[in-house]
Parts: sequence; structure tokens; C-alpha cells
Amino acid sequence: MAGRADSTVLAGARVVLPTGTVENGRVIVEGTRIAGSTRDDTRTVDLSGHWVVPGFVDMHNHGGGGASFATGTAEDALTAVRAHRARGTTTVVASTVTGDMDFLARQAGLLSELVEQGELAGVHFEGPFISPCRKGAHSEELLRDPDPAEVRKLLDAARGSARMVTLATERPGGIDSVRLLAEHGVIAAVGHTDATYEQTVEAIDAGATVATHLYNAMPAIGHRDPGPVVALLEDERVTVELINDGTHLHPAALELAYHHAGAGRVALITDAMDAAGAADGFYELGPLAVEVKDGVARLVEGGSIAGSTLTLDTAFRRAVTIDRIPVEDVVRSISANPAQLLGMYDRVGSLEPGKDADLVVLDADFALKGVMRRGEWIVEPPLG
Repeated sequence: MAGRADSTVLAGARVVLPTGTVENGRVIVEGTRIAGSTRDDTRTVDLSGHWVVPGFVDMHNHGGGGASFATGTAEDALTAVRAHRARGTTTVVASTVTGDMDFLARQAGLLSELVEQGELAGVHFEGPFISPCRKGAHSEELLRDPDPAEVRKLLDAARGSARMVTLATERPGGIDSVRLLAEHGVIAAVGHTDATYEQTVEAIDAGATVATHLYNAMPAIGHRDPGPVVALLEDERVTVELINDGTHLHPAALELAYHHAGAGRVALITDAMDAAGAADGFYELGPLAVEVKDGVARLVEGGSIAGSTLTLDTAFRRAVTIDRIPVEDVVRSISANPAQLLGMYDRVGSLEPGKDADLVVLDADFALKGVMRRGEWIVEPPLG
């Protein structure tokens, strides 16, 4: 790992800014921040033939590098953070999985310490307040209805670090829990749900603003019973998460979401488990056994998809090269939109003066070649 770039100009690349792509652009780094002027001793790094984009922001991630946010120690969590940073994710929210309430509260406390240290951007509770009909890779015996008092218990355990809670909002207590979350400035996300179209509209009106991994773990679109997908896509107040790993979504489903929601309402996520960036084999997701084969994670019992082994550099490259999504739209989906949802856009999510110097260098084929976080090269691009 290289040292901090105290005063550096990254020159010659295609630079993606909020206003569009600048050919032969320049990004000026002073210490940990993006600057608007240079010093006489500024070092210039020639990145001709490359792209420079903002660091990726992953708002739904359970682990990586063989380590888990959901069940691991603080050191395990840091291992997962480092694994994803090396693949361009400079900001990550740690997601839990369904577990015993006391355990979840303890894990939230552990993760909140890393939020306070600046290693994580927050905590996302995925479960236990989800539908047994759409549980996916969650332990059914540990599921419970979203009692606002229990939701509040987890928020308190996170000590201000909770950023999102995924709920089956149609379950008893669901709407009241959405209102509670909205009152506390925490994202209420509709997911792992068996809700109808009408029930989903009610949840959005109550304050739900995110669709947890749209399409997955929810009823499919029906022409007489449109279900939650249509309600979530059509409402301008909702941002939809998409897992672009080639397993969770058909490219046409991804295109449909971009077409109806627009690039401003899509957040590309990993939903990664600890096998992300690690080898095939056997792992655990909470209390459940998972087998990863050819990069696809499935429960040993039942064969349900169990999160992903995705990293956001792969999601970015797929979106541009396979799905043919414009680069600027992918940047919005993978950086700006999640940063805005998390209330962090004043610091991350775009390449603008005063923001953290978090950026990713990609070659002409959109393969990752460099990662900088807060002015420090995590992966230094090859030069010369």
C-alpha cells in the first residue's frame, strides 16, 4: 500500500463529474481532500487512457475476504472492509442478517464502534423483521414481526449508527415501524416481503424510501396483481437496489429498472457475503450453511441464493460493458445515489472540491487499476 498523496494532480484521464465526463480531465488532491488549486510542489500523475470515477458506495454488504459483518469480530469486519476497498468500495455500510435480538444488539454495538472510527459508514439491519414467505437465506425460526419497540431496541444498540432497516412492511407492526424509522432519520427499506401493490403503496406513503434488492425476495410482477415491484418502481420517492452479478438479475430486468426508475433512483449494491473476494467452498451466513460454487452462493439446505460474491468493480464493469448503461448513469447509481441516501453526499459520492479524495481508476475496458481513499492509494495505478 502506497502512502498518502499530499499534493497530487491526476491528469489526462476521462473524469466523470456530476456535470458529465471531462476528456483529458484533472483531479487535484491536497492531503485527504479534493482541491480546487495546486501548489508549486504538486506531483502530476499521468492517467491518459484511463477513467477516473468517484469511489464506490455500497449500502448493502454482509462481508468479504472470508470475513463477516453479521457474525464476526471487529477484526473480521476490518478484513471485510479492506477486501472491498481493494475493489473500489471506499464507503461501505455493514449489513447484518437475521439472528437472536440480543445477539443483533451486541453486533450492532461492535459495528457502531467501527462507524465511530470512520471505518464503516453505518449499520443496515436486514432481518429479523421479514416475511417467512420470502425469507431467502434467513433462518425462519428467528424471524419476527416488526414490533416498533424491538426496532427501537436495535436503533439504540447501534448508538446513532443505524442507517437502514429492511422490513416486510405488510406484517403486523410494519407500518408503525416505518414511521418510527422515518422519525429517527433511518431508512425504511421494503424487502423480503410478500406485500401486495396496495400494501407497498401504504408503506411508501408512511415513509419507506428504499427497495431492498428489487425483484429478489418479493413477489414477481403479475398483470392482475402487480405486487411490490411495480409500486416501488413507479414512485419517485423510492430508490431501488439492484444486484448486478449476472445471477440475481437478468439484464432485461436491470434495464427495466433503469428505464422506469431512471438512473437517479437506482443504487447498485453487492449484498456480498464473506465469500466475496475469496475462493469457492463452504461458508456460513448467520446460522445457515452456504456453498459457493463457480462464484455463486447458495444455501446448502434448499439451494436458495445466499447473498452474492460480488464486488462493485465487477458490478460497474458489467453495467457498462454488458448492460450498456451509460458510464455517467452507472456512476450515479454506484456512488452519488447511495451517498445521498446515507446523508453523506457532502463528503463522498462525487469528485468535487472539498470532498474526501475517494476515487477509482479504471482502464479503457473498465477494469480496476487504482483506488484512492482519503488521499491515500489503496491500490496504486501502474505508471510509466
